[in-house]
Amino acid sequence: MFLAWKEITFNKSRYALIIGVLVLVSYLVYFLTGQAYGLSQDNRTSIDKWSADAIVLSDEANSTINMSMVESDAIAAIEGADEVAKLGQIPVVMTSQADTDEEERITATVFGIEADSFIAPNIIEGQTFTDDFEVVADISLQEEFDLQIGDQLPLSIIDETITIVGFTDNAKFNVAPVLYTNLATFQALRSLANPNAPDIVSAFVVRAENPDKITLTDDNLALYPIAEFINNLPGYSAQVLTFSFMIIFLIIIASIVIGIFMYVLTVQKIDIFGVMKAQGIPTSFIGMSVVGQTFILATLGSGIGLGLTLASAYVLPSAVPFAVNYEYFAIITGLTIGFALIGSLFSVRVIAKINPLQAIG
Repeated sequence: MFLAWKEITFNKSRYALIIGVLVLVSYLVYFLTGQAYGLSQDNRTSIDKWSADAIVLSDEANSTINMSMVESDAIAAIEGADEVAKLGQIPVVMTSQADTDEEERITATVFGIEADSFIAPNIIEGQTFTDDFEVVADISLQEEFDLQIGDQLPLSIIDETITIVGFTDNAKFNVAPVLYTNLATFQALRSLANPNAPDIVSAFVVRAENPDKITLTDDNLALYPIAEFINNLPGYSAQVLTFSFMIIFLIIIASIVIGIFMYVLTVQKIDIFGVMKAQGIPTSFIGMSVVGQTFILATLGSGIGLGLTLASAYVLPSAVPFAVNYEYFAIITGLTIGFALIGSLFSVRVIAKINPLQAIG
């Protein structure tokens, strides 16, 4: 390791170039990971807040809550559950008056719930809703659109205005901020699509100590584990798979890049290694120096790239779906360094084949 570090400090410009390339590649990997994780969280944070085990939808909805409509009294058909909460879900478009006096349209998702149910949101500012068309909004609406408690926002689908009375955190569904309100408000919004069935909800959210014992006595209902429900959210699985493959390939590319750099440097130093072997320095010592040098370069490149990513997280606007997951970052760092060390073994193989007499000439 001493020899590896001495060479790096002696040839600063050469190794600074290698580290620079690794920093850029690792920064891209970490940043994409943060975006992928942030985007996936924006699809599901409101669901995770439920701490639920399953969800009941209409049988014909194909596990999609947007297409689900069930009668409210169908809750009696759910047996074996510890807690069941009614949930109405519908997308809405609101109009906000910006500082420039220009109207700005905001897309959100309304969750109609009972205020005392277990899926009611935590309040970080203001209070919970107590009347029709009062909502508790995700805090992102305050951060992105400067909405405040008491703001009244006209709805596009109905001649009514909602009033923000409180804010909660981590409440997004399909990337849209969630507005929590009572079931009566949801019924008023939903009745536009189905005026003949006013007492309709979208789903029943279920908690159970043993979800396998939950049974449904109504054939028009279907039970889905929460994990399956999340995976079936529109676009969720495709986003996760796409970003996962991109990140894996970038890690492999970064490892190949550092492996090629080390191989080229090893070939350039064949004469030097030949002299070292002629002086009696064992191949294992020289090989370990190359591996140690690879470890130093990969660690520095990954560390600086990670530091830049964490710094970027503090300056990114709230509209950018970015979230830090230290566990993922640690795994990526370990994989990058591990693959880079594996790649350095090709250079060790070259060193082992060096004939001191031929190298000296």
